[in-house]
Amino acid sequence: QVHLVESGGGLVQAGGSLRLSCAASGGVFSNYAMGWFRQAPGKEREFVAAISWSGGHTTYVDSVKGRFTIARDNGKNTMTLQMNSLKPEDTAVYYCAATKMLSPVASLNDYDYWGPGTQVSVSS
Repeated sequence: QVHLVESGGGLVQAGGSLRLSCAASGGVFSNYAMGWFRQAPGKEREFVAAISWSGGHTTYVDSVKGRFTIARDNGKNTMTLQMNSLKPEDTAVYYCAATKMLSPVASLNDYDYWGPGTQVSVSS
């Protein structure tokens, strides 16, 4: 059983930056690929970014490419999402998730463990 907790959310103006963190416990962190998802009010949860077990492979949704960077530190059991040039449409609850697959995957259904989420709000 892997326990995930996100942190780093908050309110920021458009064009600003935030860095989200995901702390993992209860399992061997490097046994899992990891992902970030987000859910805006009234919308379905959507994929944002994912990273392989080693950190060597990443994938992003088109809308955040060039603005967001996913990374992980297997020695510290943490994953981060650096978000730059934030836009109001990035406003959502952001979730980290772990999958037993070793490669980065974008399908919500492939993930086995989820954190409770952290709110990111971007004002215009």
